[in-house]
Amino acid sequence: MLAAGTLALQLLDYQRFARTHSGDVYIFLIATGFLALGIYVGARVIAAPRARPFDGNPEAVATLGISARELEVLEQILAGRSNQEIADRLGVSLNTVKTHVARLLEKLGAKRRGDAVARARELGIVR
Repeated sequence: MLAAGTLALQLLDYQRFARTHSGDVYIFLIATGFLALGIYVGARVIAAPRARPFDGNPEAVATLGISARELEVLEQILAGRSNQEIADRLGVSLNTVKTHVARLLEKLGAKRRGDAVARARELGIVR
């Protein structure tokens, strides 16, 4: 009985509070809504933009006349693989890889493999 009486008194006190401070309760609810909206919009605006997917600068590739297979060889060179390792991975002969490397060096205007990689990075062909 005592607990029921306490509950009834608390309910009456809450109703009195709600009637006397109803404007404050509404202002609190509206402020809370705007706070949540502000946090959501702020997180969307301030968030770092998503990085564009890497496309390999197709204009530079087309201008230089680099073939798809030469691009594969260039990626392997970038990974630091030897001509023999590249040949094994791509399933071609060692002479074919040497030909692709020589053409890449010529097209990129480089004397060494490292220079070719640096030039390809400058042009945005590889990362």
